[in-house]
Amino acid sequence: MADAREVWITGIGIVSSLGEGIEAHWEGLAKPSSADTTAFAPYVVHRAVPVDFDKQIPKKGDQRQMEAWQRIGTYAAGLALDSAGVKGNAELLAHTDMIVAAGGGERDGKVDISVLAGLRTANDRGAYLNQRLMSDLRPTLFLAQLANLMAGNISIVHGVTGSSRTFMGEEQAGVDAVRIAHARITAGQSEIALVGGAYNAERLEVILYYVLAKCLIRDRHTRLWERAATGGGMELGTIAAFLVLEEKQHALNRGAKPFARLTSIASDQVRRTPGAITGALERMWSGVAQRVEPGSAAILSGASGVEPITAEERAFVAKHPGLAVRATGTHLGHGLEPQFPANIALAAAALRHGRLFPPADESGVERTMDASLRQVVVTSIGHRRGEGLALVEAVD
Repeated sequence: MADAREVWITGIGIVSSLGEGIEAHWEGLAKPSSADTTAFAPYVVHRAVPVDFDKQIPKKGDQRQMEAWQRIGTYAAGLALDSAGVKGNAELLAHTDMIVAAGGGERDGKVDISVLAGLRTANDRGAYLNQRLMSDLRPTLFLAQLANLMAGNISIVHGVTGSSRTFMGEEQAGVDAVRIAHARITAGQSEIALVGGAYNAERLEVILYYVLAKCLIRDRHTRLWERAATGGGMELGTIAAFLVLEEKQHALNRGAKPFARLTSIASDQVRRTPGAITGALERMWSGVAQRVEPGSAAILSGASGVEPITAEERAFVAKHPGLAVRATGTHLGHGLEPQFPANIALAAAALRHGRLFPPADESGVERTMDASLRQVVVTSIGHRRGEGLALVEAVD
């Protein structure tokens, strides 16, 4: 736990249904959810607020060649660099490393529907399909399946030219992106890193994926801990979140002020047998237990709402009654890859303000916290696989 090289969070960029920027999110966490129940009815989606992409992606040509998840991710990365005071500093950006967590590209729904409609009457379906795919899909759509294009776009638009890595794999990709960035800094392999990801939930094909997996909430917005009564489930959310992580002395040398300290990260992946999630959380908790002071600490949960997985996280929380709990899925929805970086950002915001945001449900899991906030334990339990836990602390 006592790393000689501390990791500070010196920049935050985040966009979601709560707004853009960390202060808009801090204010949004105290308000009712803005989940949309009509655009993709009967399913609930937390849609991102409109943003002026010109502010962070000035070239229209760059914007046009990106899909929505790349645009919002590149935009949030720019916000993080601005927040850290490194935007436009070519010398500093030249040794800023980058780790991005992202899924594949987006489908063109109109083309899919048109092609499927034509297949019904085509004489030679194979030839028809090949012809339509070659003529109707622009080449960049194929390239967009490569998750590392987001890292490439960030590098081009913002000039981040240190080492670059891209992780895929739903929630666990976000956990491992932050974990590797933290490990490289503490090991002396990196001094400053941009890390995060983006997810666009406003897509019919991803809603179809999770409908078929029976993972989604229907008809009305439900606060996360209260969903168990109706079988549980996710409300998808469009989220882009990036952090600037920096070695303490490096930050001090350039006069950067930290939001918080990222003290440790653990990750795991267990077979989802009964009780396994609770056990994994307890094992990861054991690594920080001696450091956590319950009177000034809280748990920020990345629970998806999917059952019985969320019930196992509730069982873990129940074993630590001294810590106030908040589930950000009530406010943000569930954004898969960027969910963990986003929750670390929200934990850092709470620590900078010195208090926890209000509880958002009446299930009994969340309670008020009047004491000053000094530590936040951030959890990530993937809806299908992967577990993670981080400790974020205030910096005096």
